[in-house]
Amino acid sequence: MEFEKFIDSIMDSYETLGGINRSGAENLPNRANVVAALSDLQALIFPGFKYDEQLDSENLRYVVAKHINRIISILTPEIQKALLRALAQNCDGEEAVQNRAENFKNSHCYKLAQKTVEALIAAIPDLRAMIQKDAAAITAGDPAARSLGEVILSYPGLEAIIVYRIAHFLYKNGVPTIPRIMTEHTHGKTGIDIHPGAEIGESFFIDHGTGIVIGETTVIGNNVKIYQGVTLGALSLQKELQNKKRHPTIEDDVIIYSNATILGGQTVIGKGSVIAGNSWIIESVPPGTKN
Repeated sequence: MEFEKFIDSIMDSYETLGGINRSGAENLPNRANVVAALSDLQALIFPGFKYDEQLDSENLRYVVAKHINRIISILTPEIQKALLRALAQNCDGEEAVQNRAENFKNSHCYKLAQKTVEALIAAIPDLRAMIQKDAAAITAGDPAARSLGEVILSYPGLEAIIVYRIAHFLYKNGVPTIPRIMTEHTHGKTGIDIHPGAEIGESFFIDHGTGIVIGETTVIGNNVKIYQGVTLGALSLQKELQNKKRHPTIEDDVIIYSNATILGGQTVIGKGSVIAGNSWIIESVPPGTKN
């Protein structure tokens, strides 16, 4: 039967090419589970905005507890898988992944994943305070924004910032793979590509947003505003530069207008500068420059 031949052919390709992500602890995180946990995290940042939930003073505590429980149950095993996989590949190669899976629940990775998820949940109030400043900056700086609630509900720039701040926390706490799943999921929704390794200060304002790229080693100060199509990128894509600063530094109070491209790890845009649209910049700009 042709149907059986199709199955055999595809199964043969699995044997020769690999590329299977099984559900065991020795494999990579599950993208759908990470996205589900991310939705619960966003619901804790702004309750009632992400899910269709009936919230009042009597049930808010219950709803918060429900989201926390889901985050713990979903995200912990995914972080466990990411940590174990990275540890085995970095230290001992592929064979070690299989060997360690059997004792996985007693491993350092298991305990570290639990602590990391607990730390993330404990950080929610601080993340909320940071994101409130981002939302306020957008509301105050965009003449089209009618209210803070409208910004929270509808602005893709704020959604990208929220997910970046969650992913950045995990990135800084040594979690591999999962922060990229989170930011790339939002990249696909908003067209805004922020690497979770970037360092971004307070009151960050993304206007319109589509086509923005912010590279891994970018440093952005406070009260920075960027428009659609801006690229904060690297001058060179050589793999040996992976652990070097490849992306620019943007100091406080800078505005970067649409489709500007700023490249290079040594490039610094000085405090209070304004970068014109369609600019191409590969050298530092003094503070207060009007380009």
